[in-house]
Amino acid sequence: MAGILNRDKMWGVDNANELDPGPILQTAFAFWSSKVLLTAVQFEVFTRLRDRRLRGAELGNEICIHPRGVADFFDALVAMKFLEREGDGPDALYSNTPAGAAYLDRASPRYVGGILVMLNERLFKFWHDLPEALRTGKPQNEIKHGQKGMFEELYAELPRLEQFMGAMTGLSRINFEAFARKFDLSKYATLCDVGGATGLLSVEVARLNPKLRCISFDLPPVAPIAQRHIAAAGLSDRIRTAAGDFFKDPLPRADVITMGMILHDWSLEKKMYLIRAAYDALPEGGALIAIEALIDDARRENVFGLLMSLNMLIEFGEAFDYSGADFRQWCSEVGFRRFEVIHLAGASSAAVAYK
Repeated sequence: MAGILNRDKMWGVDNANELDPGPILQTAFAFWSSKVLLTAVQFEVFTRLRDRRLRGAELGNEICIHPRGVADFFDALVAMKFLEREGDGPDALYSNTPAGAAYLDRASPRYVGGILVMLNERLFKFWHDLPEALRTGKPQNEIKHGQKGMFEELYAELPRLEQFMGAMTGLSRINFEAFARKFDLSKYATLCDVGGATGLLSVEVARLNPKLRCISFDLPPVAPIAQRHIAAAGLSDRIRTAAGDFFKDPLPRADVITMGMILHDWSLEKKMYLIRAAYDALPEGGALIAIEALIDDARRENVFGLLMSLNMLIEFGEAFDYSGADFRQWCSEVGFRRFEVIHLAGASSAAVAYK
């Protein structure tokens, strides 16, 4: 016994019986549960269960899976709280949870499954090469295999571009809604959303601020997509699109400039270029707002923000996520005078710099 205690002390453990390896093992095996959820979205389990309760065999037949996997697959989703089950055994009935119905049914206006599809089809395999990314500092995506980069490929095909933007819309909607509620835009007349994609941020802020005029600024192929979404929201009279390349063209002038999940896509040099471009386009008293999964200043708490930054390494190499303190330092160098960070939802916040 004394030998065991001495061994534990050698490894810095005073009382091994009080330690729990559970968090270590849970994290190590996390890819199992991730792949089950991503596969359920790929097979449209939640969409097929819309307003229905089905036996496992019935649902398995609909999504064409082998009988061997039926009970394990659906019951794993029940145990992970992504499905509900009434009863036990072969006659048990499976149905959506309220969250599954809201966020994983393709027909729901709050559907976030698009980003899960992208995780499954692209990032799951690229993250296998995280060790190489850490050793080399180089992207591990399509570029590594001699193909075009993600953005180059996307902007070459309009249907694929629209599909990607739909996926990102699901991820961004909650943050943009929170921003529209939490940031007081009543004293501003105009807003330009840089990298506006489908126009979602402009739509959310315009809905809550009837006097605000918005510009959704993005590359030329994006304009028709944004215009359709803006028209569907009934806001074409107060939101217009502007086409341009933010590394080549001046940003449209506005009282507020927003960048939702834009700055983290780039190296520090390009981040500084965009911050300077925003400063030049803003009037005195105007605001630059970056919406991201901001890393906490001590870099100890926001796990998602730190993992997102590793994802930027895998996708782009030099790109990285950042903290509110980083944003303040960069914006101070450009000339911004006042700063604040507003928590939005989950891991995301808005970093604000006032000119």
